[in-house]
Amino acid sequence: MKFSKCLTEIVAKYTTLLFLTVLICFSSTVSSADSKQQKSAIVLAAFGTTYDTAVVSLLAIKQTVEEAYPNTPVRFAFTSNIIRKKWHSRKNDMEYRKQHSEIPEDFYDVKNVLGTLADLQNEGYKDIVVQTTLLSHGEEYIDLQNYVSALASIETLKEKWRPFSNIALGRPLMGTWGNKYEYRFDLERLAESLQEDIKLAKKNGTALVYMGHGNDHLSTGLYYELDQLLNNMYPEVKSYVGLVEGHPNFDFILNKMKQDGVDSVTLKPLMVVAGDHATNDMAGDENDSWKVMLSNANIKVIAVLEGLGSKKAIQIIYLNHLKDAANDAGIFLN
Repeated sequence: MKFSKCLTEIVAKYTTLLFLTVLICFSSTVSSADSKQQKSAIVLAAFGTTYDTAVVSLLAIKQTVEEAYPNTPVRFAFTSNIIRKKWHSRKNDMEYRKQHSEIPEDFYDVKNVLGTLADLQNEGYKDIVVQTTLLSHGEEYIDLQNYVSALASIETLKEKWRPFSNIALGRPLMGTWGNKYEYRFDLERLAESLQEDIKLAKKNGTALVYMGHGNDHLSTGLYYELDQLLNNMYPEVKSYVGLVEGHPNFDFILNKMKQDGVDSVTLKPLMVVAGDHATNDMAGDENDSWKVMLSNANIKVIAVLEGLGSKKAIQIIYLNHLKDAANDAGIFLN
């Protein structure tokens, strides 16, 4: 009886010891995993802007991302060579910097996507989500895809020397091809986020015209679909979507407006920032600006210089696309 009791006590002690050992090992593993998870980073890949008045849209997107992931570094990368060089030239312009204290310090050293990723890799960040602020799956987004795919494909003899463990790319505002995230859903979210613009046009007693950038290299039906969605969702206001480059172009939407008997419009940029194109191509005083060309067609114009990035609803769309990319790649952000 004593022997049985003694044996029971020994088993109980060893069971407790084994449990504590397993618990310590598990805690150590979790701690180690958490440590690795914290070496994640986010890159916001934007075309960029040289207009200090337009910077607010980009900073608003970054702030929304940082609020969602306060413990993950978020850095900008500008895809435009011209824009990066302009900011670099301002680095030693003390007068400009004094007058524009709202400009973040890192703008003066902003790099392209590959340079930004190289810096993060050098600092030990192995899991990266690159979230574009582009609108569509066009030329620049395709280039970004190629960069990310190439970096993700790098193999080394030892796993630990791979530059990145996981690197992912978040889809643009208007979505991309594929079955997992249907572009039509993203278009609908975009149309919903433009409700305040519809209200503004209605208040002004005008039609609503968006000027997007587009490109001559790859034209899709996205902008035609957005035009259709806006008119279906908000039949109380006539809406038109046109592009500086590609189709639908200015002449196309002007003909539609004439057919519809439009005599006044609220004109806004369908761009993340209200920078050079919005200021000059859309609302400038030159003969080829949309404001002047519409005025010459006897259409009254109310031009509004506001980038899409200033809208909270747009910021949330980009944030959701970032979350999708991180989840699909198994990247932990906190």
